[in-house]
Amino acid sequence: MPEPRQRWETMLREAGCSTRVIAHCRAVRDLAEEYWQEDLMEGEVLDAGALLHDIGRGSTHGLIHAQAGAEFCRRRGIPERVARVVECHLGAGLTADECTLLRLLPIDCIPRSLEERVVANADNLVAGTRRIRIEERMMRSHNLPRRLKRRLFHLWLEMELFRNSPGM
Repeated sequence: MPEPRQRWETMLREAGCSTRVIAHCRAVRDLAEEYWQEDLMEGEVLDAGALLHDIGRGSTHGLIHAQAGAEFCRRRGIPERVARVVECHLGAGLTADECTLLRLLPIDCIPRSLEERVVANADNLVAGTRRIRIEERMMRSHNLPRRLKRRLFHLWLEMELFRNSPGM
């Protein structure tokens, strides 16, 4: 295992993440790597963000885990670009208003960078350590408001078009 990955996995354990959460993070990282484009993305940000995306689950399994994980990363001196990947990985992101309605900090958590978008999408397509199809994710998301389901589907569609673009 390369040195940085070992560092991130050690950090997951130090944060209190279970072996199941760490295995899930590895599976998300493996899928995210399939979207990596050398000329368009920073590999270290993608790798670290994918491995650390659920670090907040060491302290909570509620929706707040994304913001808690990002804050944990910031306190540890992890680059802001990685902390943003962690903060923005829920579904296809949440606006500051949506965060407020969910009793989260009113922070814009919409994934904007390619690394943020790839990790959010990869997380949507991994259940535990098993890859799932978008149809299964959408079925599992039946209780979400229509706008969030539409955002999730559009993120997947955009990422699939990106991954399958000629010359990429």
